Order: sequence, then C-alpha cells, then structure tokens
Amino acid sequence: MLRPKSSTCLLCSFRAARRAPQTILQWPSQQTASLTTNFDPSKAGSRPSRMNLTEAREVGAAGANARTPRRKQDGPFGGMNLKVAGIRGVPDRVRDSGDPRGKKDTQKDRGFKALKMQRSLAPVSYNQRTRIKERMAVVAGFTDFPLLESVQRAITEQALKGMEDLTPTPVQKIAIPALLGQDNKGRKSQRQQAPREEFLLAAETGSGKTLAYLIPTINAVKRAEAVDAEVEAHEKALEEERRRRNDLTLVSPPLSNMPHPTTGRPRAIILVPTAELVAQVGNLVKAMSHTVKFRSALISSSFSGIVIRNRLFSPKGLDILISTPHLLASIADSDPNILSRVTHLIIDEADSLMDRGFAPLTSAIIDRSSPSLQQLILCSATIPRSLDTYLRKRFPDIRRLVTPNLHAIPRRVQLGVVDIERPPYQGNKNLACADTIWSIGKVAADHDGPVKGEMDVKRILVFVNERETTQIVAEYLVSKGIDAIALSRDTPEERQSEMLASFTSAKPLSAPKVDHPGSLADNQPNYVPIGKATPPVKRTLPNVKVLVTTDLGSRGIDTLAVRHVILYDIPHSTIDFIHRLGRTGRMGRRGRGIVLVGKHDRRDIVAEVKEGMFKGQAL
Repeated sequence: MLRPKSSTCLLCSFRAARRAPQTILQWPSQQTASLTTNFDPSKAGSRPSRMNLTEAREVGAAGANARTPRRKQDGPFGGMNLKVAGIRGVPDRVRDSGDPRGKKDTQKDRGFKALKMQRSLAPVSYNQRTRIKERMAVVAGFTDFPLLESVQRAITEQALKGMEDLTPTPVQKIAIPALLGQDNKGRKSQRQQAPREEFLLAAETGSGKTLAYLIPTINAVKRAEAVDAEVEAHEKALEEERRRRNDLTLVSPPLSNMPHPTTGRPRAIILVPTAELVAQVGNLVKAMSHTVKFRSALISSSFSGIVIRNRLFSPKGLDILISTPHLLASIADSDPNILSRVTHLIIDEADSLMDRGFAPLTSAIIDRSSPSLQQLILCSATIPRSLDTYLRKRFPDIRRLVTPNLHAIPRRVQLGVVDIERPPYQGNKNLACADTIWSIGKVAADHDGPVKGEMDVKRILVFVNERETTQIVAEYLVSKGIDAIALSRDTPEERQSEMLASFTSAKPLSAPKVDHPGSLADNQPNYVPIGKATPPVKRTLPNVKVLVTTDLGSRGIDTLAVRHVILYDIPHSTIDFIHRLGRTGRMGRRGRGIVLVGKHDRRDIVAEVKEGMFKGQAL
C-alpha cells in the first residue's frame, strides 16, 4: 500500500519546530492530533529505551575497540553463521564489558581456574592462621591441660595406646583448652550473658578431631558427676542431722525399685551421620570408659529395637550416648525426656548433618536440648560456604576453632596420575585399576614384613562416583586374582561394619611370602597348542586387600592402616577430593593417592589439585 503524499514540506516543518521548542513534531499522517501541544512530564508514560542514559560501567567498557551492537539473536539457531567464534552462551556485549568469563586464560592469573566451579569452601585469612600458630606453640603436651588424673591416664593407656608420639595434634592444641574454658578469661562477661557456649571445630582430615572434642566432654561429665555426688552427700548429711535432733518431719522411705536418675537421660550426646561412624566413635568411648569409669551407649539402625531400648534405658544409668540423628529424633518424639538432661551436644561431620537431608532433624534435636545445654560443638573437616552462611545466621556468637591447614590436603600425601588412554590400557579403566593394584602388591612383596618369611598386607581403597559401579569394579578385580569387596548403600548394614573392620584396624596384617606374586599379564589366557588342554595357572595377589566404595567410606572413617587410595572416578567437587584423599596419610603417616584419568575427564582439575598439594595450599 502506497503512503499518501504529504502536503506539507518536511524541511519547513523542521524549521518551524526549531523556532517553537514547546511544540512536538508529528508526522503528517497524524494531522488529526494537534500539531503543537504543551509537554506535561507528569502525564508522560514509560520512557522509551532510546531516552534512557547508558550506565557508566557500560560507557566505560565501550572504548577504542567498541563495535556496533549486532542484532540480538534468539532461539535455538541464534548462534549459527557467526563470522567470529565466541564463548558459547556468552554474548559479545558480556565479553566486552569486562566480565571474568571473557578474560583470556593467561598463566599469570590462572590460579585454580578449573576449581572455581567447585570452590564452595569458606576461606581462612592469613592473619587468622598466624594467630592460630602462636596459640599452638604454647602447648607442649597433654599434661599442660587441666584434666582429671583418670582422663590423663585414659589418653595414654587407651586412646593413644601403641603410638610413639604422644604430643597433641594442632587441632587438639587449639580445641581442648577452649572447650575446657582455659583460655576464656577475656570472655567471662560474654559467657555469663549467653545461655550456652557454641564452638565450630574445623580441621583437616586425619588430624584427631574426635579425641579433641571427646577429652573435654568426658572431663566435664566426670566433674558434673562429682558435683552431683557432693550434692547428694550434703542432702544425706542434712537428713542425718534432722534425725539426730529428733526432727518430726516425715521423710519418705527409699524405694529400691526406683531407676537410676540418669536412666534414659544422658549428659552428653554425639551425633554422627552413619552407623559405621557410630561404631567407630563408640568403640573409642568404650575404651576410655574402662579407665575413667563412666557409662556410655551406642545405638544405630544396625541394632534391634530390644538392644536399643536396653542400652538407652539401662537401670545403671547413662552418661554419653552416640547415635544418628534419624534414630535419636524418632526416640525423642516418643520420649522427650531423653534430651532433658543434655549439657554437651556434639555434631560430628557437621557439613553433612547440617545439609538438606539431616538439617531438620539436627535442628530439632538442638532446639529440644537447648534448656539444659551448656556446650554445642560442631565438628567438620570441610566448611562449605552454605554451612558458613547458615552458622553466621543461626549461631552469630559461635567461636571458630580452626587449624592453619584447613581445606588443604597434607603434603605427606603424594598424588599420582595414570593416563588410561595410553598403552597398554587403551581406554580400559578397569584394566588400569587392576594393573595399578598389582604394581603395589609386587613392590610390597619384594620386602620382608616384621617377621622373616612374611610380607605385609596392603589395604587399598578404590573410590567410584556411582554405587552401581562398585560391584562391577569389584567383580573385575576378583577375576584378576585380587581380593576385592564392594561397599555401598546396597550392601546390608550387617556386612558394612564387617567389611570396614580390617581397614579401620591399626593392627598390621601379614601373609606368607611367596617367590613372586606374578603380574597381571599372567592372568591373560595364553596360547595352548592343539592336543594339550592344560589351562594356564591363574595367579593371585595374596598380600593386598581392596575395598571398592563410594563416598559412604570417605566420611570420618578412621582408615589408619590404609596407605594407598585409588580414585577410579574423578570426584565431583573439591570437598569430595579432600575427604577421599583424606583416608590416607592420617595422624602424621605418609600416604599415596592415584587418579585414573580418561579422555572425558577434567585433567585441568587434577593438575590444579596436584599443584595445590605440592604447594600446601588450601583448595
């Protein structure tokens, strides 16, 4: 359709508009409206985009290299037919505006670039690390702590039995004085106002965190028991005084069938995420109770209901209880009095228990025990940013007890990389894993163990990302003559503790020494001549035990005897890296981690983790 010809000259209209600024120029086709109208800003609607000023940061980004903005391309085919290759999903205007995603990856500013997508850990400042080291230098041994004599003996006779070095670890030097109140002289006024003390105990894996919170807790339980004994003795003395003065006040006779006052009402509760950790922490508490003389119980889903009831409501009473949040929360729903006497609540592996799955139950237990609670202790080896933000909102006055090497894998742990794409593996990750284990076993077989004619049994952990992979890898290793078992959530709970028993025990294992365990190539089928049906002899590796597991075995399990960890799959996050490699090199021992890297794996992440471990940096 042709536009009607205008009777007014455009040049004349333009000159008339310049002489009268109060008029608004309109197209000739709009002659029905007034040609000269006064502009009222109050009646103006939304301003057009062309009348909005560009922001200063966008103006500053447009310099000598500024280009004409290209037409916005939407839809699934918007990125086709481009002359210049760009970052997928990042438009040119973002790359030109100084966005970090558009920077060139230079070697100078490349520090931990691949781990940025995984860096969810809260950092620790350099000044804070320096102050922590100064506090650690003051403590020389466990005798510097104001502990009871029985607790001192339990440390040397039970907790650290068989260890040569009895010096406290860094986390123990920091946490024990704070939990005992030894360095709280300047915080008396604040402590008197607060209804309870709140602590965050954060240290690297294998540093002795369990003993760091267990020693002050046991010491506090025994001191409270002594105070109760004094009160009870005072009441008996008053009763005897009334009888001596022939007081006519009626006194109720003692009832022999009354339960103990502490029945079903523990003084201290330790929460852990899994039944395996319940057994591990419970065994340590039981060992120390033989010397210190207190009553403890561990309950989890591995025990029947009758056993749980008998342990929890024992007539002899209960001082320390170790449990999981799900079980304790269900018991507290039916019997709220179980939390009415709790003075010390320890939440171990806080990054897991404060996560989505456990957070409602853990928070409910904290709220129910708050009236009598004196100390709340949160313990973890990794502090994610989400947990750090949650703690600042929920517990603003929490005191943070952090070691200088938090979020750093110890330098005593060496990390090796195996490229499965190279010969002889040719992309076969199972074969690479089996060959690595055979190499470890062959090296160990060349040396005698503590007894001549015997060799040490190496215990190796293999971590995978999917629980379905555990059984597949374990069956393949067994077919290659390796003693391997699979541990995942699909494994019955009765078998889980049994499988972990040989890997958590610090007692060395030995096997009769053979001439040579052979090699993995000996297991491959050889050529058999016609007429001879003799099958090849299958070689076995008698000095190696392998446990193939998921992250189920990477949290808190004290695998003191494990020296080798194989990462079959690259972990999804930095937190998983720390926990998996933390199963070796514990309590000052040396360890070795081996990563199997394939064609589709993030090699840059592995390279940066290895570089960070070499420099001793926090991931």
